Amino acid sequence: MTSGDVDVTAADWEREPDPSDSLRTFGAVVQALREHAGLSRADFGTRVRFSKHTVESVELVRRMPDESFVERAEEALGNTGALRKAARHLTRGEPGLAAWFRQWARLEKVAVSLCTYECRLVPGLLQSEGYMRALCDNDIPPLTDGELEATIAARLERQQLLYERPNTTFDFIVEEAVFMRRLGGVAVTRELLDNVLALSARRNVTLQIMPADSEYHACLAGPVRLLETPDCRRLAYSEGQENGRLIADPKEVGRIQMRYARLRSQALSPKDSAGLLERMRGAL
Repeated sequence: MTSGDVDVTAADWEREPDPSDSLRTFGAVVQALREHAGLSRADFGTRVRFSKHTVESVELVRRMPDESFVERAEEALGNTGALRKAARHLTRGEPGLAAWFRQWARLEKVAVSLCTYECRLVPGLLQSEGYMRALCDNDIPPLTDGELEATIAARLERQQLLYERPNTTFDFIVEEAVFMRRLGGVAVTRELLDNVLALSARRNVTLQIMPADSEYHACLAGPVRLLETPDCRRLAYSEGQENGRLIADPKEVGRIQMRYARLRSQALSPKDSAGLLERMRGAL
């Protein structure tokens, strides 16, 4: 873009090598509205002061639209508000992350606090690379080599949150049974425990283990994540097989927060949790 807000070349925009679902939807809506208005891409480009190539790239999900494109397209296509609202949910594709998880992953990057309860596997932010590979090796249907490497790369990149956001608090409650499962073998489990102990020693990370012999448990409904945004909004996320759900309803989020708070009182303290993991590590 030039200083006069006129499109000069599509090279100014970042290419989208792996478009997200939200980008695909936005591109389809722009194309449908443009065609409904009886405009060719060239004619529409003239109206919004972008090239025909840029219009085509947005519609075919090769480019991420910037704010000026959204505003001009909205005005040119009737000011219905549809494009402005859709643009709020735009995310870039993230290879290796499930489509249903991408919106939550985007929220993680701006959160001031993150809380995770997990009963199935070690949370992604705490996984070692060997453990990640063991998870991928057990995936059904099997991943291709390219998919596996993309998944590993995406998970390792996501872990940078722990380092890049030192003022964000990361709290984890994980079932003891998760660490008892020697996924990938003894060597992988040793590496995993070393990694978890090192990360949980960081000032912005707290890890609590829920003992397997506990008589009480406040989160029997399943794993869950909670976060707080910079504008003090509280959101939750629940995931199952082949799906995930972002929870924004204040009452529902409030109930999950109550369960998580009770679970924290039932789990081992961070110090006792670290001691348990060290004993498990020594027994391998």
